[in-house]
Amino acid sequence: MVLVLVLGDIHIPQRAADIPAKFRKLLVPGKIQQIVCTGNVCDRATFEYLRSVSPNLHIARGEFDDDTNTWPTSVVLQHEDIKIGVVHGHQLVPSNGDVDTLAAAARQMDVDVLLSGNTHRFEAYEEQGKFFINPGSITGAFSPQEPSPIPSFVLMDVKQGQVIAYVYQLVNDDVSVDRIEYKKYED
Repeated sequence: MVLVLVLGDIHIPQRAADIPAKFRKLLVPGKIQQIVCTGNVCDRATFEYLRSVSPNLHIARGEFDDDTNTWPTSVVLQHEDIKIGVVHGHQLVPSNGDVDTLAAAARQMDVDVLLSGNTHRFEAYEEQGKFFINPGSITGAFSPQEPSPIPSFVLMDVKQGQVIAYVYQLVNDDVSVDRIEYKKYED
């Protein structure tokens, strides 16, 4: 079992002041084995904070990430028999989270799970036997596509051909959690 924190579109300090305190309380160092960020970290202090939660940190570059960062535009990770791809999504056409565009990116990357960002809106669904997750914006940073996003992130439990995704959303100052399952192999 591997616990993977999936987050993105942080945009500190340009569009948000900080990660919500109720989320920070949940992000305990030593509990999360890996962090995957879909991009737009935007500042060094946020990067250092994420690294303090888990030094096993993978970031796909977003369009607002500093040019001095050497983060790649895409990342592929392997957890047992689950192959996970990560992109921000601004480089895809169209860049609005289009299902067919994301499915084509997943096929091109040859992954079972594709994590993407850019829309600042949480989404999770299966398509063409693959699992797609957009963790939304952990800070609730606005975007032209989503002017009033709900702050959100995903905690994935990856094991033996399956992903259990726990979706955390901050709604009316309360944290709600939903559970979504993906199985690579059908029984």
